[in-house]
Amino acid sequence: MSDWIESGGRLARPRNANGTWARRAGRVMVSLGLMMLVLASAVQIARARDPDGRYANSPLKEWFDGLRSGKGPCCSDADGSAVSDVDWESKDGHYRVRLDGAWVDVPDEAVVTEPNRVGRAMVWPIKSYMGVTIRCFMPGSMT
Repeated sequence: MSDWIESGGRLARPRNANGTWARRAGRVMVSLGLMMLVLASAVQIARARDPDGRYANSPLKEWFDGLRSGKGPCCSDADGSAVSDVDWESKDGHYRVRLDGAWVDVPDEAVVTEPNRVGRAMVWPIKSYMGVTIRCFMPGSMT
């Protein structure tokens, strides 16, 4: 009740100059602030994928941008990273990779089926509060 004021012998909420409730205006400002924070974070994430532009002129950039698994485009939600031969394996037709010291099973639909043009295994993990899921996995040549 602290935002109520006495007006003509009764309690009323204060109004802004344009006639809207002061409390509603405060909520709108908080909402706008949160939206700006989310937008700024999204811009930073987009820049983080290639912060210094070193991959912009790579002959494989277009190929990487087009990689897909059954879960969708690989580079859309996750950054890919190379996996050492000792950190991935195939057993009974299924893959698993070691990420941050723990083995993670690769869902069959996350396997990239097109030929690997870089030779080494790559994984696109998505980390969340629920754990790690694999967006894409591209087996290497194990040389």
